[in-house]
Amino acid sequence: MSSRSVRKPKPEPSQPETSSRPVALLAWYDRHRRRLPWRAAPGETSDPYRVWLSEIMLQQTTVKAVGPYFEKFVARWPDVTALGRASQDDVLRMWAGLGYYSRARNLHACAVAVTREHGGSFPATEEGLRALPGIGPYTAAAIAAIAFDRHTMPVDGNIERVVSRLFAVEDELPQAKPLIQQRAAALLANSRAGDSAQALMDLGASICTPKKPACSLCPFTEDCTARLQGTQETFPRKAPKKSGTLRRGAAFVVTRGEELLVRSRPEKGLLGGMTEVPGSDWLAGQDDAAAKLQAPALKGLSRWQRKMGVVTHVFTHFPLELVVYTANAAARTGAPEGMRWVPVATLADEALPNVMRKVIAHALNLSAGSSS
Repeated sequence: MSSRSVRKPKPEPSQPETSSRPVALLAWYDRHRRRLPWRAAPGETSDPYRVWLSEIMLQQTTVKAVGPYFEKFVARWPDVTALGRASQDDVLRMWAGLGYYSRARNLHACAVAVTREHGGSFPATEEGLRALPGIGPYTAAAIAAIAFDRHTMPVDGNIERVVSRLFAVEDELPQAKPLIQQRAAALLANSRAGDSAQALMDLGASICTPKKPACSLCPFTEDCTARLQGTQETFPRKAPKKSGTLRRGAAFVVTRGEELLVRSRPEKGLLGGMTEVPGSDWLAGQDDAAAKLQAPALKGLSRWQRKMGVVTHVFTHFPLELVVYTANAAARTGAPEGMRWVPVATLADEALPNVMRKVIAHALNLSAGSSS
């Protein structure tokens, strides 16, 4: 066999001493750390309650969106015991608009468990934290590292991006997660584990952004394989995203003077426990006639009027289109079983998901914010 037919292994780019990376990362963080309402100031001890609350809220949500909700929650419930004594309905109302409502139900269940089973103190280990409702591997690692300085590295989307670029991880997500986790752990300092994790989060949020990363400002600028290759924006590698099938349905907005007919969704399932106006099933291929047959039955109701246009909303796994019908009920019309009348003026006190805010605003010619 000729020497030309022998495949030589592709050499990996040379890397500086890896032990210098954690030091450089923390030095950068000490100069450029973000000020966030749930983050302890330098030299202060992190509050596990605030860390946990922020991590649950930040799942699939932006820092900008979470800020006002976090402030409202800690003002109303300053510690986990106070939150554990609240009702789930109150928690859902405060959460309304933040999305992914199973998080709110798990948040309340976790607060109850910490209050009743742990005397109001969060477990300090990943194993103990993972035994609590709504806390998975990432959240347990984040709380353990940030609140208790356990030597562990949580990996969120920002950290995935930083690490996949730094090491040019070619595998696609989600298959690449174990390797990224392993590489990320190598960036932990011997102490200040929480700061190491938050430093990577900040680096991904402010410097190593999805598009046009500011590589010249990065502490790893001379150390990043993707930058040396000029391929930063191609990482992390991702399989093509599949969009769900469009579902359609109808929403029925019934008013009785200044009151609105609403009901609560089942506790389990999409938007569990949230408030909604009556509506049809949401199905692929649903036609308007079939959807309208599911309208609520009330005596003396005016004729249904269909509003022009449709309300659109995108959930994680599918897009939705709703046609909206309106009708008026007589002054003393009773609510059907499982439904209730609420004053339009107090809709802000209801746990309305965003899709229902859109429906009500469309039906009553309000701005979407007026129903929140």
